[in-house]
Amino acid sequence: MGPKLVDYLTYEPEDSGILWIRFNRPDRLNALVGTAEENGTVAKVGEYMRAGDDDPNVRVIVLTGVGRVFCAGADLRSRAPADVTGPDFAGARGSHEGLDAARQHFYHGFTKLHRDISLIRKPTIAMINGPAVGSGMDMALHCDIRMGCEKTRFVAYHNAGQIIENGGSYYLPKMVGLGRALEFAYTGELDADRALAWGLINHLVPSEQLEEATRALCKRILAVPPLVQWIGKRIMRSALDSSMETTMVLTSNAGGILQGSEDAKEARRAFAEKRPPVFKGQ
Repeated sequence: MGPKLVDYLTYEPEDSGILWIRFNRPDRLNALVGTAEENGTVAKVGEYMRAGDDDPNVRVIVLTGVGRVFCAGADLRSRAPADVTGPDFAGARGSHEGLDAARQHFYHGFTKLHRDISLIRKPTIAMINGPAVGSGMDMALHCDIRMGCEKTRFVAYHNAGQIIENGGSYYLPKMVGLGRALEFAYTGELDADRALAWGLINHLVPSEQLEEATRALCKRILAVPPLVQWIGKRIMRSALDSSMETTMVLTSNAGGILQGSEDAKEARRAFAEKRPPVFKGQ
């Protein structure tokens, strides 16, 4: 069953196996709708991705923006009404007041939802067609791969007087090193060329070729057995917080399981028969 759709986030599965999820408020630079509500943009991104994860016809998920901006982060100029955003997300519905209540509301109903992106088993790509600001940057960092163009720019929360949140402070030191991560934290902005040099984006192409390059990458992903990708992704993400010994145990266990999978058998048959394989994720 597909997700409950909202007009500010599109859900576009293709027969090719690619699911396109697009921030769709170009008139507001794709700023978020709501924060810690069930229909808030971040919650809906997770819902859309889980729907794609459950769809056997979807092999790779691409997150991008409509127009000239990827996602401008929180909408600081206006707030959507309650009939649009829906009720507070579960875990953020306490009636008590004060700083700790605000912390609980923000963590359960907003910060924690970004992590849902990293838990998707299928490959995820952020196609960053313009500035990725605040939460928009964090959602891009939670994706597996980032595609960029000359219009790509990462902007932290410094203009709102806040630190990098929602997983960004976890990923940045691991992706670019502590010194570079702190430089970004101190200055708050990073252009496309430096993002590529630092390893924050995987590929940098001209903006008019961004979708074409993303589709080409998707095509390469689609040619590999899904189980190999799903299990490899989970092991590598676990390895970020684990030891080499534990990681080697995980790969040893998984290798034996994959060897007997239907997709592995199909890969060997297709190679012997000199034909394209047909994988089913089994």
